[in-house]
Amino acid sequence: MLGEQSRADRLLALTGLTPEALRAGLGDPATLGAVLDFLCAHEPDLLAAADALGVEPQALAAARGSLAS
Repeated sequence: MLGEQSRADRLLALTGLTPEALRAGLGDPATLGAVLDFLCAHEPDLLAAADALGVEPQALAAARGSLAS
């Protein structure tokens, strides 16, 4: 997902995360939620991430929903 520089820059700008905070927060539900919100807000990013992970886009959206509960 972050292999494309423009997507990575947009993720950091829209979430307010820094690269260091993103790395440090990989196990934090708030950080994961911010990344999943970013993906779910822009279908091309969601599709690219799902493809890279080998999962259905709906699985990523469902993961976001499970973090909220």
